[in-house]
Amino acid sequence: MANRLAQTTSPYLLQHADNPVDWWPWSPEAFEEARRRDVPVLLSVGYASCHWCHVMAHESFEDDATAAYMNEHFVSVKVDREERPDVDAVYMEAVQAATGHGGWPMTVFLTADGEPFYFGTYFPPEARHGSPSFRQVLEGVAAAWKDRRDEVAEVAGRIVADLAGRSLVHGGDGVPGESEVAQALLGLTREYDEQHGGFGGAPKFPPSMAVEFLLRHYARTGSEGALQMAADTCAAMARGGIYDQLGGGFARYSVDREWIVPHFEKMLYDNALLCRVYAHLWRATGSDEARRIALETADFMVRELRTAEGGFASALDADSEDADGRHVEGAYYVWTPAQLREVLGEDDAAFAAAYYGVTEDGTFEEGASVLRLPGDAGPVDADRVADVRARLLAAREQRPRPGRDDKVVAAWNGLAVAALAETGAYFDRPDLVERATEAADLLVRVHLGEVARLTRTSKDGRAGDNAGVLEDYGDVAEGFLALAAVTGEGAWLEFAGFLLDIVLEQFTGEGGQLYDTAHDAEQLIRRPQDPTDSATPSGWTAAAGALLSYAAYTGSEPHRTAAEGALGVVKALGPRVPRFVGWGLAVAEALLDGPREVAVAGPVGGELHRTALLGRAPGAVVAAGEGPGAEFPLLVDRPLVGGQPTAYVCRHFVCSAPTTNAGELAAALAGPAGG
Repeated sequence: MANRLAQTTSPYLLQHADNPVDWWPWSPEAFEEARRRDVPVLLSVGYASCHWCHVMAHESFEDDATAAYMNEHFVSVKVDREERPDVDAVYMEAVQAATGHGGWPMTVFLTADGEPFYFGTYFPPEARHGSPSFRQVLEGVAAAWKDRRDEVAEVAGRIVADLAGRSLVHGGDGVPGESEVAQALLGLTREYDEQHGGFGGAPKFPPSMAVEFLLRHYARTGSEGALQMAADTCAAMARGGIYDQLGGGFARYSVDREWIVPHFEKMLYDNALLCRVYAHLWRATGSDEARRIALETADFMVRELRTAEGGFASALDADSEDADGRHVEGAYYVWTPAQLREVLGEDDAAFAAAYYGVTEDGTFEEGASVLRLPGDAGPVDADRVADVRARLLAAREQRPRPGRDDKVVAAWNGLAVAALAETGAYFDRPDLVERATEAADLLVRVHLGEVARLTRTSKDGRAGDNAGVLEDYGDVAEGFLALAAVTGEGAWLEFAGFLLDIVLEQFTGEGGQLYDTAHDAEQLIRRPQDPTDSATPSGWTAAAGALLSYAAYTGSEPHRTAAEGALGVVKALGPRVPRFVGWGLAVAEALLDGPREVAVAGPVGGELHRTALLGRAPGAVVAAGEGPGAEFPLLVDRPLVGGQPTAYVCRHFVCSAPTTNAGELAAALAGPAGG
């Protein structure tokens, strides 16, 4: 019998629709039912491509005896953290405060008022390594609820009070300046891994937003050290196992310091952010490798994540079936020498093993290796590499594919729109700009729809039930602004402005602070508010960046003021934890540079427009178009000079002389800002 999850649009919830557990989706009705039955709520939070979520589901939620106990003693609520990041954030904060660590699956026991009193993550079916079994936890919580209710209420009250007391210190005193940015750079230098690139130790995550900061800092100040850290980190990732050497695209993280063995799930957000990073690295250095990785990652997103409606799916699973029909991590991606021989024959297999670092012992489990480019094979024949790669990719296509989480998340699609629009423009790939435009159309048509407020997710062209959070507004606006710059279509600037007006009305508090949920959103035990950048830009810094760009495009003072108010948090956090506010620091660089406003009176896609897009000035905005019908405020009263396409570069209400020469424009966007 299916439970209540069968009616939902989340692939993760649908994975649990046939469990014997009587699951409820997160809803007021679930909490009313707990109050009516006088039982606690068991909240289980995960996401579709989470390996340990699948393990716990298989061991416990598919087990009839465990499910019967859950059904008798609890109201069980399943939440997809990607659909409800607000619910996830509030309870994860409580889990981390109580246990010192967090992660998914997250298991939290709540009162009927939503107040948490007992926490954990994955619980095994039998007690092991000092961890109680899931059944022991269930029995312990049920007993405490029945016999020690006062204690439960006291603990819950204390936790909620503690969370309420953690009000955010948001800087408040002005914007980050040269000294904060310099301290942040120094902090990153201290945590930099000289040997392998990246920051910190294992597990190692792709630091896409910190790299954006480093590239912008280099563009603004000429700091060779910043460029070197960015370039070396990107090179190490591109040659490591974290990058799919056959199909393109990046895995979520590397379990080791050397980028050799990844956690194999592939997320849309990582690939969108990294595609853009490598495109910007190419813009800064002209590196062929950076160009290749940007294009292969863009092609991976279009090939493997694009949905029938033109949006982009959230993720590919880490697990898939191996040759013996077992569901194991990495099965789709790893190779043994024997498998290479089977596909390539003796000679080419030996060549491929040396080139891709495949050994008899293996770098992963059971003698298999993750393909990487160790670079010790000496000079290689590029045609032979291309031939071997194509044959291996074709053979891999025959393997059982990893599952795909098909829901379209607004924020992550915004990031993909920005990446594909810019990559398409830089490398003369109009097809990628078209894919970006189609995804942006879907966001307007389905996610904005009739209600004129963003919906967090959609699936199969149908909007989900959950309201967009701040990161959705910030990242979608960012995508629309990038698309406006590339296509010259002012409608995208207008849509971005529409979203950012909602940020000003619904997400902004006193002193410039921002909230992750709207003023009129469902009230949780605490209003979530997190300014730190982790796997993606925080809603806070994403909104700050989009507000700043929009103000540069339009001259809007309220948007500029809001951006500066939001950047107070970067002034506070940048010098202390630069790794965790990388996008905030990148936005601070744009503010320090102006950002510059470039108006190209001339054809979209012409030489001057292309030169403007390739300008490295941090956060520069580009408006292109010709004739009286030009669609951007920046183009008003910007005539052609001598009948030639003409570029105008301005900053802080001061403009340099107009130019019709692409070389002069490039020079104006390459050096430190004047004025």
